[in-house]
Amino acid sequence: MATDNLTHLAAFAAVARHRSFRRAGAELALSTSAVSYAIRALEERLGVGLFHRTTRSVALTEAGQRLLDRLQPALGQVHDALEEMNHFRAAPAGLLRINATRAAVHTQLGPRLASFLRAHPDVRLEVAQDDGLVDIVAEGYDAGVRLHEFVPEDMVAVPLGPPLRGLIVASPAYLRDRGVPQHPRELVDHECVRFRFASGHLYKWQFEREGQALDIDVPGRLTLGDQHTILQAVLDGLGLAYVLEDAARPCLEDGRLVAVLQDWSEPFAGWVLYYPRQRQMSSALRAFVDMLRDGYASQISS
Repeated sequence: MATDNLTHLAAFAAVARHRSFRRAGAELALSTSAVSYAIRALEERLGVGLFHRTTRSVALTEAGQRLLDRLQPALGQVHDALEEMNHFRAAPAGLLRINATRAAVHTQLGPRLASFLRAHPDVRLEVAQDDGLVDIVAEGYDAGVRLHEFVPEDMVAVPLGPPLRGLIVASPAYLRDRGVPQHPRELVDHECVRFRFASGHLYKWQFEREGQALDIDVPGRLTLGDQHTILQAVLDGLGLAYVLEDAARPCLEDGRLVAVLQDWSEPFAGWVLYYPRQRQMSSALRAFVDMLRDGYASQISS
């Protein structure tokens, strides 16, 4: 009975995190029907409903939210106790879940995954691509990858690479037709491809030169939420866009794009992997962090 209770509570916590029986099952390596059975059994045992279910959504009831609030610290302690046992293993093992922006996966994590998995055959790695600002603890992730400025202060941050730079880019054809802006304020007279975060926040283009900082709310008929889609729109001549230099570099090098206002583009702290300071670090996460630190040290020394 005690084992069943723990299994049912783990299923409850997973469904609460994902708001989905299917995704909870994928995390727990269970079928959707097995997760549904566990939730029904738990609800029958407690005598209360824990979720509001419709064909389109799953949401916690008031009782479910109360149970989740009380349960999360205890499940965290169980997780830490089990992970601590991995320190007695000869090699890292277990599931490592990372939430990262799509740009970071493309430029930073993607090139490193194969070597990491080959070096640690007992580790299972799940990387969720999400451009929103995610509470990695509440969502059940071991670590996240974001730009340094978006990392909560209570997290440990590990640099993944050197500082980054944002650039304003356009196609040569667009600049021939509309002219080259000489100052950020001239952008109000241009067509701009804007970026909206998954949270709904519309990004204002940021500029800095010799201590002078400007935030420009640029105009534009097209707003997108993915940097690679934005680059394609700029290649198609739809306007100027603010993108990371790393993402635009291939197009700049072959002449398909041109950077403007470069004297207003100063470097800023780049991508970091971050994780909770208070939680016991799993052996898999420790191995991943060690790999990242070694890679960053190599970049700095080269």
